[in-house]
Amino acid sequence: MITKIRGFKDILPGEVALWQHIEKTAADLFEDFGFRQIRVPLMERTELFARSIGEETDIVEKEMYTFVDRNEELLTLRPEATASIVRAYIEHKLYNTEPVQKLYTIGPMFRRERPQKGRYRQFYQIDAEVFGVDSPLVDAQVIFMLSTLFSRLKVADIHAHINSLGCARCRPGFKQSLLELLESKSEMLCPDCKRRSRANPLRVLDCKAEGCRQAMTDAPSIVDHLCSDCREHFQAVQKSLRDLGVEFVIDKRLVRGLDYYTRTTFEIQTTLLGAQNAVAGGGRYDGLVKALGGPDQPAIGFAVGFDRLAEVVSLQAADFVHPPHVFIAALGPEAQVRAARWVCNLAVDGIRAEMDFSDRSLKSQMKRADKSGAEYVLIVGEQEIAQNAAMLRNMTTHGQESVPLSQLPENLKSMIILR
Repeated sequence: MITKIRGFKDILPGEVALWQHIEKTAADLFEDFGFRQIRVPLMERTELFARSIGEETDIVEKEMYTFVDRNEELLTLRPEATASIVRAYIEHKLYNTEPVQKLYTIGPMFRRERPQKGRYRQFYQIDAEVFGVDSPLVDAQVIFMLSTLFSRLKVADIHAHINSLGCARCRPGFKQSLLELLESKSEMLCPDCKRRSRANPLRVLDCKAEGCRQAMTDAPSIVDHLCSDCREHFQAVQKSLRDLGVEFVIDKRLVRGLDYYTRTTFEIQTTLLGAQNAVAGGGRYDGLVKALGGPDQPAIGFAVGFDRLAEVVSLQAADFVHPPHVFIAALGPEAQVRAARWVCNLAVDGIRAEMDFSDRSLKSQMKRADKSGAEYVLIVGEQEIAQNAAMLRNMTTHGQESVPLSQLPENLKSMIILR
């Protein structure tokens, strides 16, 4: 037997309906906020992610699905969506169409990291981005929209964590303080953090290794090193969140895992997933568009871990199972032919109908109808055809009544809909 690849998953019927409900809830909300959907390729040139995410990140160093194609070009299955959306924004000059662009996408991403609860090697994200606005009011609005999404999906026990990563002017002082701490705690750091602490010391704050977390207990806060502009920006974000009624905590350890973030960064966390507590996150990346060859445009965005979100919403896959309205128990060749036609006629008018194509006994078909959860069973055989009337049984009350076979689909539709 051939089984699925480790770290990948099948999304089964019922579960798919739950996912579609989440997708529709997100799409409806985002479009009410002025976002439009964009669909970007699953595969990009590796250079795009190396330049945007950062050479010293775990994603680029260890987790990307990268290969050389027949033209000797280095290609990568997308590990996240922001870089691809930025690339599309630049390539198609969307900034010339409208100064402010609000875009979202929903789809699969790929990282070869260790599979664990809520984390897969093919995983899905809901991603939203805003280009062309540097106002802190937009930062708060984006976080508010994300919080509203979780509220509409009835996700309990969520907490917004925010931080500021400052800008190029205020980071040097923070990095120096952090480097001094890292040097004094080097024996506690994992091998990866020891190696990259000089080139990218902020990554240590994001490390989940226990030794690194303990070493960073007394780490300096970048908020204490913000320049006046970044401090005012961060204070304005907090004020706006309070005005919008969004509860939050300032988390000095929150740096996210990607190099392109500046100023506001945030996560939505929950205790329902164990150690992997972040179900969504994002932030501002004002320099990324320019770094990838576009105009100097500010931007902010976030990604929601779809797989994790599906695990913590109050609804379950079973809530989206829709049993047939009617099961047609057809006995004999002529009844089977008629039933097949009726099933099609009913379906096009929104009446879910099923039948047994194997022409088994009435007892067997009734068992299948009961198992399917059908509201009604229409029993039709040679005798019913001769009498030009079938028997309709209510599977809840067990009451029965005769239904004329002439214009049966129409009669059945009206009877089912009226009840």
